Amino acid sequence: MNPPAFHLAQLNLARFRTAADDPANAGYLAALAAVDASAERAPGFVWRLRGAGALASGADAFGDAHVAANLSVWTDRDALVAFVYRDPAHRAIMARRRDWFDKMEAHLVLWWVPAGHRPGFADARFRLDLLRRDGPTADAFTVARGFPAPG
Repeated sequence: MNPPAFHLAQLNLARFRTAADDPANAGYLAALAAVDASAERAPGFVWRLRGAGALASGADAFGDAHVAANLSVWTDRDALVAFVYRDPAHRAIMARRRDWFDKMEAHLVLWWVPAGHRPGFADARFRLDLLRRDGPTADAFTVARGFPAPG
């Protein structure tokens, strides 16, 4: 069997209710490393953006100091969904998301990338803008309204 020609990229944004470093967000920040480690061990995980951290990188890329951003690549939608909805560490954070984050419209976008490609925030921002402008298309879509990999 040939390896897949495409992988699924995802951008997920969250906007803190208060400044990211506010003590009210300590529970989220304390759990973040464990969630990231759990993602990296999950079946189907390929890559995630590291570096300055989601908080600093998100603020830079999206022009809002309250925005946290997560950018990762997965083998396919099923692998991403399994992690998001079944991983205990991630589920614990999801259960408390309203404690830390405001509700956002169009905060998640998915798109296919060639296997081996590592998207950056500029590409992710472009895809999110496409989704906001055009709704779900093969170039930018959601978990609920997905599109198959090219080819």
